[in-house]
Amino acid sequence: MKTVTVSTLQAAKRAGEPFSCLTAYDASFAHVASQAGIEVLLVGDSLGMVLQGHASTLPVTLADICYHTRCVARSKGASLLMVDLPFMSNSSQERLLQDAGELMRAGAELIKIEGEAWMADGVRELTRRGVPICAHLGLTPQTVYQLGGYKVQGRDAAQAERLIADARALVDAGASAILLECVPASLGRAMQQALEVPVIGIGAGADTDGQILVMHDILGISQGRTPRFVKNFMREADSIQGAFTAYHEAVKTRRFPAEEHCF
Repeated sequence: MKTVTVSTLQAAKRAGEPFSCLTAYDASFAHVASQAGIEVLLVGDSLGMVLQGHASTLPVTLADICYHTRCVARSKGASLLMVDLPFMSNSSQERLLQDAGELMRAGAELIKIEGEAWMADGVRELTRRGVPICAHLGLTPQTVYQLGGYKVQGRDAAQAERLIADARALVDAGASAILLECVPASLGRAMQQALEVPVIGIGAGADTDGQILVMHDILGISQGRTPRFVKNFMREADSIQGAFTAYHEAVKTRRFPAEEHCF
């Protein structure tokens, strides 16, 4: 696999070629995922739940994210390294710039930020300074208590239109990609068609440009209720790398997500 960059993802969108993304939190799993062909690795604040045992992503600190970013960066191979900004890093523009800078110095190549159109000014300032941004819309885990739980977003026409408008505002501000979580498949399709930048889906249907899942979910080792959009790829694999490869190939051939994984 050639080195994956933001430009690689943009070219894949233009060519109609789906790409795979997966969370990674340490050097060993990052190496295995890269060897399996995964194009984008995400050091997600999901580590608060799957590694630290918290009930949400909110307790994760910048120091936590930086530590895991450095671990993954050492063994990511040709994969693009995307990294989450943790809760409240967007509390001020000064903090946003400082925290994003720390993550880039730790090895991030694409910064993921939760937030709607109001984040456009922050995205604009970051991209002016050379920080590529993926904006996270739909179900945003850092606002889970405000949303009233992990619920599907954008079910009605007004909500769907607002999410597309938010995405356009963030792209206009400089966002290089959009991550869309837990929305109806029809909205995932509409978002993909409305935007010139790649749209990465998790529970957003089969028509987004890329797909992402949490590593622990595809290995079948997550605790609690399994979300509808998850598939356990370990069930039919004889190794972790086999499960990662099966996921990657299912995304590339659009066999995943299937109808049963969509809203």
